[in-house]
Amino acid sequence: MANKRRPRFDYGEVNIRGIHYYRAFVRDKNNKRIALYGKTLDELCDKVEQAEKQIKEDIFRASTPTVKEYAEKWLLMQSAQVRPNTMIDYTSKVKLHIIKPLGNKHMGEVTADDIKLALVAASRKSASVFKSVVILYKCIFTSAKESHVISSNPTVFLSSRGKGIPQKEKEALTDEQAEQLLAAIKGLPPYVFVMLGLYAGLRREEILGLKWESVFLDTPTPFLQVCHAWHTEHNRPIILEQLKTAAARRSIPLPEKLAECLREARKEAKSAYVVSNSDGEPLSYTQFKRLWHHIVVRIARPRPARKKVGGKYIKYTIYPKLGEKARNNGHVTYCLDFEVTPHQLRHTYITNLIHAGVDPKTVQYLAGHESSKITMDIYAKVKYNRPEELINILDDTFALWDEEY
Repeated sequence: MANKRRPRFDYGEVNIRGIHYYRAFVRDKNNKRIALYGKTLDELCDKVEQAEKQIKEDIFRASTPTVKEYAEKWLLMQSAQVRPNTMIDYTSKVKLHIIKPLGNKHMGEVTADDIKLALVAASRKSASVFKSVVILYKCIFTSAKESHVISSNPTVFLSSRGKGIPQKEKEALTDEQAEQLLAAIKGLPPYVFVMLGLYAGLRREEILGLKWESVFLDTPTPFLQVCHAWHTEHNRPIILEQLKTAAARRSIPLPEKLAECLREARKEAKSAYVVSNSDGEPLSYTQFKRLWHHIVVRIARPRPARKKVGGKYIKYTIYPKLGEKARNNGHVTYCLDFEVTPHQLRHTYITNLIHAGVDPKTVQYLAGHESSKITMDIYAKVKYNRPEELINILDDTFALWDEEY
């Protein structure tokens, strides 16, 4: 049968193992010559057209900026319209969860699978961090699509609910765990920090930015005011008067246990800050990690170790047990059998307010939530996730129903 199409390219004919082929050459995005074969000219034409289309797409993708270049440009564009402390948060998450795993790839070359893999690290963080990172991915790639930097958006599948990626909300500490934690760090650097989280519900940046001038312990009802927020830039602390939201600026009454803790701390204070370094300055990010490390080293959890065997170090895992002394520090005893994060302290405070019957609007104010939806989402999960309590309400409800009908 005669070929219907007339080739618009140079071609030749070859025999390979006794079979006749038509052959043509194309050059890929790197200018490397690639041979294409077809048993008929029509088949060869189809292959050449498909290859040229793919090469054109590859050239376009390679011509797009790298993820690092475009992400940094996007951050610069945002800096004109968001709060400074929000920009610090954006920048930190973009660098750690977007630029670090994908920065060298061209925007047009990033696939949905690339993003799924990059999100694995974020999925191990808290649900709020994961949600923020997903939103940043969607914002950056949507902006690139709208500006015709990329031809398709690989983030269209993403859900901030973490669909397809296991997500575990941090549970509030039980009363027993809170007591266990405080007993483990009594007299250690993180004690005041933990007390402020558990009994005032402050965010990490609010605790580390808290000044003694904002703590009122000699009034009939002791209270503190949230007026400053701590952030770091290149590991250096920055104390801002502009808070996360307008609702974050609030006055919080202090339970007697916290008030007494702060009175004791103020007697020894040599700084304007409630939590400070040895020089009386706000903590750097590294110094905060050291502060929190006092807690981490007391958790009985598997941890990596190494030993020298035959002149070489061999890695292995140790499995500490409660009550044991730390392997390389005889002053530390493994006394915690649960993980804990700074945000968990705040979540415990909010949960305890709800369990105590505090109304949602008061919880919203004390927590510094700008949106009532945030408060009500937590309220619903905490208040209505106790079947043993709900059954009494249901029994009473259906008992009345039976009486009426």
